Amino acid sequence: METKDDFIKATIRELLRVAKLYSRIEELPIKVEENFDVTTREAHTIQAIGEHEKISVTDVAQLFGITKSAASQMVSRLAQKGCLTKNLSLHSNKEYDLSLTPMGWKVFHAHEQFHGKDMAELVERLNGFSLSQIATLSVMLEAIGNVMRQRLSQGEK
Repeated sequence: METKDDFIKATIRELLRVAKLYSRIEELPIKVEENFDVTTREAHTIQAIGEHEKISVTDVAQLFGITKSAASQMVSRLAQKGCLTKNLSLHSNKEYDLSLTPMGWKVFHAHEQFHGKDMAELVERLNGFSLSQIATLSVMLEAIGNVMRQRLSQGEK
């Protein structure tokens, strides 16, 4: 007979497998034009910038739970690709306000279409669960995320 601890450990193992799959998906290309594609990770950054007016590099870092350095590298890469512009913020001479270029908006819409299919399938599959099951999953993921954030903060010191 399996114990509660066994189920918890099996769930954590499955979550780790899902996290590794997600990491691989983040590197998959999304074709925007004939000779232009971005990774899913880059598209997620573009989506965040498109959805938030006057977002800064610090905001991007906080939104994705990454370091400011990692966010800055991503923003620089996307600026080099012609997807976004960085304008010195009116509020700080150390921050930039980010905005999408026409190419950035093409990526935004390509990602929405690409992402929409996956989201629709996930919603359809999860609709088979009760509200209390989904609420439980949400609380569990929050607890796991808190442990992960704590671990990362210890490693960054």
